[in-house]
Amino acid sequence: MLAILLSLQRLLVPMDDVQTDHLKAYGLAYWSIKNGFKTWWILNYRGGSFMIEFSPEVMRRATEMGVLLETIGDAQLSEIYKTVEESNMEMVELVKAPKVAVYAPPYNEPWDDAVELALKYAEIPYDRVWDEDVLSGKLSQYDWLHLHHEDFTGMLGKFWASYRNAPWYIRMEKINLEMAHKLGFKTIPDLKRAVAFKIRDFVANGGFLFAMCSAPITLDIALASWKTDIADTPFDGDPPDPDFQSKLDYSQTIAFTNFKVIPDPAIYEHSDIDVTMEASMRGPESYFVLFEFSAKFDPIPTLLTQDHTNAIPEFLGQDTGFRKDKLKPYVVIMGEVPGTDEAKYIYGTYGKGFFSYLGGHDPEDFRHFVGEKPTNLKEHPHSPGYRLILNNVLLPSMKKKKLKT
Repeated sequence: MLAILLSLQRLLVPMDDVQTDHLKAYGLAYWSIKNGFKTWWILNYRGGSFMIEFSPEVMRRATEMGVLLETIGDAQLSEIYKTVEESNMEMVELVKAPKVAVYAPPYNEPWDDAVELALKYAEIPYDRVWDEDVLSGKLSQYDWLHLHHEDFTGMLGKFWASYRNAPWYIRMEKINLEMAHKLGFKTIPDLKRAVAFKIRDFVANGGFLFAMCSAPITLDIALASWKTDIADTPFDGDPPDPDFQSKLDYSQTIAFTNFKVIPDPAIYEHSDIDVTMEASMRGPESYFVLFEFSAKFDPIPTLLTQDHTNAIPEFLGQDTGFRKDKLKPYVVIMGEVPGTDEAKYIYGTYGKGFFSYLGGHDPEDFRHFVGEKPTNLKEHPHSPGYRLILNNVLLPSMKKKKLKT
């Protein structure tokens, strides 16, 4: 009789305001999938709650992680099913623990990447890959790739004007140039462009790509500039092609189009896609708002926007957000700053795969400076911005029949 009763029970991981640690909850969901426990994501139900088959092991693991669980019986489960059926909700099964990679250079510092902070805090395993791994084809081993806040134009983050004499900048330049020469490239821009095309191939072949800050925009700039030289003298030894703008090929890009590139090494900006100046002037009291999607017909953007609030504090980065008129027609805006032309959070399909971009550097720090201490997520276990990052990690877990647009 006990076995029968247990089989009728489920464990609910509520993701509304009662949850004790929203970010660790993603790690629990990942752990349950990886260890063979049936796991579901109930989209739009109580902040995007997870449901896991009943098991004392899952309960123990939740206790260890500090994640709140609710035990639900057959009657409660039937009520949840009824609510989901009658509302803008959907229950999707999570069937795979994705193999996760983070593209990150060996010189990155603790302040560099919010995604690594999120993965470590949520206890989701990942590997780090860099240029040699990408060009050797290693990305085929992974389901999900995040791009560290890389500058794929090869302009080294455009930190030259302010930091070219800083030891960390000199080291960054040295390591990148050594890697370029090792792999047969004359310059860093040449190397990064080749890496950009391999990353694009990863998506086209069915991979899931997530990127923040400068990576999304510079990736497309590198792709568009394959027939011209956009790098100035400090980065490749010669000035840019005087006709570089007319030679940009937007047919090669993933998400952006009709943009202008800014090669001047003294200007801390890569293109006119970004909205950092305007966002900075609006200040730390501004918010971006998530859109609500149809859970039954648009499961991917619905999954990617699961949160316990739809208004999230703005945060800056080298690239903070994306001008709407620079987006390709098929790009879906999932979050925007109301009353502005800033798209903060976007996604789309490319080939057989998916990409999702979030503007800004750190969701819990409006203006994050070089050398600043990394955010301590123990102080932000309910961060709605970090939840968006972790939504993306679990996207490849969805049962294939739900992965449609």
